[in-house]
Amino acid sequence: MRRDTENFITSAEYDLNTAGHMLKTNRYIYVIFMCHLSIEKMLKAVSAEVTGKTPPKTHNLLYLTKLAEIDFPERHFEFISKINNASVVTRYPEDFNKLIEAYPEDIAQAYLKQTKEVMEWLRQHKRLKG
Repeated sequence: MRRDTENFITSAEYDLNTAGHMLKTNRYIYVIFMCHLSIEKMLKAVSAEVTGKTPPKTHNLLYLTKLAEIDFPERHFEFISKINNASVVTRYPEDFNKLIEAYPEDIAQAYLKQTKEVMEWLRQHKRLKG
């Protein structure tokens, strides 16, 4: 396994753990942000193994999915598309108060649950198996 792949996996796990801490402290926007970041890094890990190169500096999960040659189950792909769209608004909100209203606790919990499912699925990718 490539060194950058290992680094992406370790960092993705760290970010997923951070998302859980953000949920406990009622920082729901950051739950969404960290969930996106953890999936992004796992996709980059797979991409590094598939292409043999360091992945590009992008936040676009759909592009990374294609680059990593991943064929997600439909439910995971739908979530990847949804959280991909949420990424821009959580990074650069036009109206912070509306953003807080858009991502209350129940939504943050749902995003974290789905992220954990996607991450578990990605961990099983054949390219990440030693």
